[in-house]
Amino acid sequence: MRRFTRLTNGFSKKVENHAAMVSLHFMHYNFARPHMSLGKRTTPAMAAGVADHVWTCDEIAALLD
Repeated sequence: MRRFTRLTNGFSKKVENHAAMVSLHFMHYNFARPHMSLGKRTTPAMAAGVADHVWTCDEIAALLD
């Protein structure tokens, strides 16, 4: 999460851009990234019963349209 620090070029200068990047990070973390502590190929969203499969980046990007 280098967007929180001012040491990189990826630092968000606008609040809107920062909010969008944090939302994208949490969406990927919970829906697209399997966690080994939850079992093989299980995301936190699947463990909570919110999703039934591991989402791809294309599916997440399609939500923007």
